[in-house]
Amino acid sequence: MLISLALAGSLLPAPQRAFSVVAKFPAAEATQGVAVDDRHFYAITNRRIGKYDRKTGAKRASFEDAPNGRLIHMNGGVVHRGKLYASHSNFPETPMVSSIEVFDTRTLRHERSIPLGIGRGSLVWAIPGPNGTWWACYGHYNGRGGEAGMTNDRTVLDVLDDRFRPTGGFGFPKELVARWDGMTASGAAWAAPGVLFTTGHHAPEVHVLRVPRAGGKLVLTEVISTPCEGQGIDYDPKTKTLWQIQRRERAVYVLSLNPPL
Repeated sequence: MLISLALAGSLLPAPQRAFSVVAKFPAAEATQGVAVDDRHFYAITNRRIGKYDRKTGAKRASFEDAPNGRLIHMNGGVVHRGKLYASHSNFPETPMVSSIEVFDTRTLRHERSIPLGIGRGSLVWAIPGPNGTWWACYGHYNGRGGEAGMTNDRTVLDVLDDRFRPTGGFGFPKELVARWDGMTASGAAWAAPGVLFTTGHHAPEVHVLRVPRAGGKLVLTEVISTPCEGQGIDYDPKTKTLWQIQRRERAVYVLSLNPPL
């Protein structure tokens, strides 16, 4: 059942549906993001990644940047064509600078960096979209890590071409920004064509956003309860499971929704 939107400036009603827990796996790196493929999941923290068997939770490989390395704040991740793409920024430093870091999923060897430059915000997540596009969320913050005059309502979802050049983008609705508690959209995954699951930073809820047919802002259609407090997610359309980190437990949860979207 969809939740009706409240009037502008007021809060949405409490979630009417909830994700249920299918499985849970401990993962020391589960503080920022998670990505999943057919056989493994990848827990991501600022400078480290752990590769785990998605059936048993056994650790298969790991990556850690050198103490004097260039990685500062990896965040969301996604597996695409055998590579793990990890969103990265210099958070909480300013001015904000972002990149996408690419890893071999077999070995977790770091292969290359895709610099995205300065001026849009801190890259929180980037996921592949239709027709070779990438959808990249640049976050802004009201407190630590924010830039003067750029509050979190300036968070933007850019559409990039297959060479990671911006071609357009969307803003986030104000009723959703009000739920971010001064932070930003911390995780995202495609739930269906044109429909995103997103999370904030603290609240135990998943936000369902629709790409609009007209206009420049995403449309919030539903808020769903989750046992995890925000942070990174990924979605497996084959098993219809949402994968989400639980930062305080250093764990990755596997979740289901009945009925699915």
